[in-house]
Order: sequence, then structure tokens, then C-alpha cells
Amino acid sequence: MSQPANPPGPRGRPRPASGGGAKSRRRPPGRPGADAPDQRERVLDAAIACWVEHGIAATTLRRIADQAEVNPALLHYYFGDKARLREAVIEARILPAFEGLRARVAGEGNDVAGLVAGFVQGIGALVAAHPWLPALWVREVLCEGGGLRDVLFERLGPRLPLMMAGRFAEARERGELNADLDPRLLMVSLVGLTMFPIAGAPVWRQLFGADDLDFDALRRHTLALLDRGLELPAATVEASR
Repeated sequence: MSQPANPPGPRGRPRPASGGGAKSRRRPPGRPGADAPDQRERVLDAAIACWVEHGIAATTLRRIADQAEVNPALLHYYFGDKARLREAVIEARILPAFEGLRARVAGEGNDVAGLVAGFVQGIGALVAAHPWLPALWVREVLCEGGGLRDVLFERLGPRLPLMMAGRFAEARERGELNADLDPRLLMVSLVGLTMFPIAGAPVWRQLFGADDLDFDALRRHTLALLDRGLELPAATVEASR
């Protein structure tokens, strides 16, 4: 009697066909490989780069995939759609970036000088670690229709600017802050003296030929301005009121 071409093994299971071992299981298409965590991080960074250059509204998932050098299917696998990718970038990149600044300022307690210095120096550290932040802030928070304005109102506002304005108000009530200063506008001034000059640095450096001015120079200037004001003569101040 002739033997079957593929005789059973010891437990009755078919043996692999002769001429080749068992084939390795093929990874299903569209699923990430062993470097998946790195790919996800690349996608998040690529999304920010595209947002800064093109804006959130004009950035497609395919453009982000091209920037990250990954298959577009990977974005759908991880994030599903553009809205969920936006939320992932906020949670993984934007909110953690500001949390360090918030913690630094919160640690200053109610000391006005400490709050101001902590914010100014903290902005410098924030931008040094995340150079994309000022341009993204201007485009997507300040500009009308920006795609991140709701993040300021709903998530960042209560944790940083409103907290600082509240401490400034308490300091003014204790007589530790100039009574002519509005605590809310003081917070606006702090942002205007830090984030905006950094975002506009390429313009004013070229305008004034000021490549020698780095953030440390801006920090010293800002703290001196806030600490001593314009130091105008009293008669000039009275005449301007």
C-alpha cells in the first residue's frame, strides 16, 4: 500500500509538507510593527510641524503621514480620524508642555515678584523645550477661528492665567501690588512681553539687526521693565494722565 503524501504525526496531526517548514504567520495589513511606539511619537511631532506651517484646518491626515514618513493607514489605526488625532496631540504634547510652567509658577506662592519672575523664566524654559509653541499659539489661539482657542478657555485658562490673575488680585488687596494695576491686564502684559516677542523674533531681529539678542537678554529686559517700569519723571507721568 502506498504511503500518503503527507503522513500524520505522532498525535495524528498532519506533518508539514515536504520541501519547506511551517510558514511564519503574516502580520495583518495596516497594523503597526515592532517600532509602533516610535511611529506614534513621530506622527504626533509631524502633526505639530504641519499645524505650524499650514494650520490645523488645512492639514490633512495624508500630509501628516507624509511628514512622519509613515503609511496613512497607520494614522487611522492609531487615531481614527483628524479630531481624535488633534485630541491626542493636545493630551500628549500641548498640555504637558504647559504643566511644567504651571507647576513652576504655583510653587512661588503669593509673592508677586516670584510669580512674575517664575512666569518669565518659565516661558523661556518652555519655548527652549518646545520651539514650535509660539508660532502655534499665534496661529491657532490668537487668530480668529484658531483650532486651539478652546484649549485656552477650557483647559489652560483656569490652571494658569486665571490662577495668576487671582493671586495678583489678592496681592493688590493686601497692598503688595500697585493699586493702579488691573490684575487681569497684568497677566495679559506678561504674555505680551514674553510669548509675542519670541514668536516675532525673526522679524524684529532682522529689523534692528539684533541677532545678538537672545532669550536671556529678553528675560532681563522684561524683568527690569516690570520691576522698575519706565522710570519716567513724576511731572511727565502726571501730565500724561
